[in-house]
Amino acid sequence: MKIAVVGAAGMVGSRVVDEAARRGHDPIAIFRRRRPAALPRGVTAVAGDTDDPGRLSRLFDGTDAIVAAIRPAPGYEHTVAATTTTLLDAAEAARTRIVVVGGAAPLRTPGHPDRLVLDSPEYVPRAWRSIAAASIAQLDACRAHRADWVYLSPPAILEPGTRTGTYRRGTATLITGADGASRISAEDLAVAVLDELESPGGDKHFTVG
Repeated sequence: MKIAVVGAAGMVGSRVVDEAARRGHDPIAIFRRRRPAALPRGVTAVAGDTDDPGRLSRLFDGTDAIVAAIRPAPGYEHTVAATTTTLLDAAEAARTRIVVVGGAAPLRTPGHPDRLVLDSPEYVPRAWRSIAAASIAQLDACRAHRADWVYLSPPAILEPGTRTGTYRRGTATLITGADGASRISAEDLAVAVLDELESPGGDKHFTVG
């Protein structure tokens, strides 16, 4: 597959590019300012920005899938929904399926189905609340759009680590381990993204852990 990865210089996007190349796909690494370093052989790197939706549409043209792995700079969390809508517009124009890698905040808290993860301080400390709330607006933007989208909510803790190639998959509720922790490595999240692209699970919103 020809896969366009937006946010390819970031923690998640760079690993999605690596995983796609590892599986023999044809990734296009789309970056805003900083070109990704040490790209796998055969990866195409191009500059692209949601400030230029026409260019994004052209970059998406002819692709088989798009992965949006964007994250706003601190203080710009309020821009996430609009940025995501621009990506959805471009995906719709290209008639290409898009996987949006978002946040855990829209998920339900284990054991408390009436409570969002956003409102659970054991998973979302006060310092994380702004970016967490932005992911709820981001999912709302997806739900309001006609594009062929899927929204992936990672666990509460997402950080660089080891690629094990294994994970659990769920839908509306945060996945936790026996110790109550909710985490995954960025490498294994990338595995889940590529699994979804290769074999769609049928859920518009899903999570892994």
